[in-house]
Amino acid sequence: MATDQALDEAGHLAFHMRPGRLLAAAVALVAALALLSGGTAAAAASTAPTVRQIITVTTKSYGSTYATLTAYRWTGRAWVRTLGPWTARIGADGMARPHAKIEGDDLTPQGTYGFGFMFGVLPKPSGVTFSWYHAYSYDVWDDDPASARYNLWTDRRHAWPGRNPEPMHNVPAYDYAAVIAYNTARTPGLGSAIFLHVGTGSATGGCVSLPASQLLAVLRWLRPADSPRITMAVGRVAP
Repeated sequence: MATDQALDEAGHLAFHMRPGRLLAAAVALVAALALLSGGTAAAAASTAPTVRQIITVTTKSYGSTYATLTAYRWTGRAWVRTLGPWTARIGADGMARPHAKIEGDDLTPQGTYGFGFMFGVLPKPSGVTFSWYHAYSYDVWDDDPASARYNLWTDRRHAWPGRNPEPMHNVPAYDYAAVIAYNTARTPGLGSAIFLHVGTGSATGGCVSLPASQLLAVLRWLRPADSPRITMAVGRVAP
C-alpha cells in the first residue's frame, strides 16, 4: 500500500472506498487511486490516508465540457460519498491530455491537486474555514508566462501583473471560488488561474464550475485540516 506522501510525490491518490474494491481513474499523473485486496476493516483503518476529503471531477471524453463532481470523506474505515454527484462545467475545449495543458488554452488540467485559499467578490460565507481573499477591482491573477508573478494573485496597485491579467472582480463567476493548486511551481507556460467557481451557464476557460448553491456547499465542506484534494480525470471514477 503506497503512503499518502509517496502518492503525492508521484502525483497519485490513495482512494479506498471499502476493502477489496478498486476506485480507478485515468488521470494524468495518477496511475491508480488504490487497491485494497483481501484486507480487513482494521487493516483499512490502519492505512487511512492523511487526505480525508476528496473531490472527483470526471468526464466521459476529452472533448466534453460537462463533468460529474462528487465529494467523499474518509470516516476512519472507508470513503463515504458526502456531496453530489452533481453536473459541473469544465474547459470549453474539454479536458487536457496528460502533460498537455498550456497557458491560453481552454482545457482543464488532468491530475490530483490540493487547494490554496478561497476568494470572492462577495464577503466570506459563514462556515468557510479556508483563508478568504476579498476580490476588489484592483485584484487580478497574473497569467503572463513572462512575468515575475506568473500564476499569482496580484494587487495591481503594488505590483506589475503582467500583460492581460485575469480580473478577480468578476461577477458572477468569482462571487465565490477556491484556488485549485495547479502549477504551484509557476513553471512558465504550463497554465495558470485554475479555480473551482460559480457556474455561468457555459463552459469555462479551464476551471471547474458549479451552480452557486452547490459550490457554497462544497466550500463550506472543505476543511484545511483534512488535506482535501481534487482529482480531475477522463474516465469513470466509481467504487
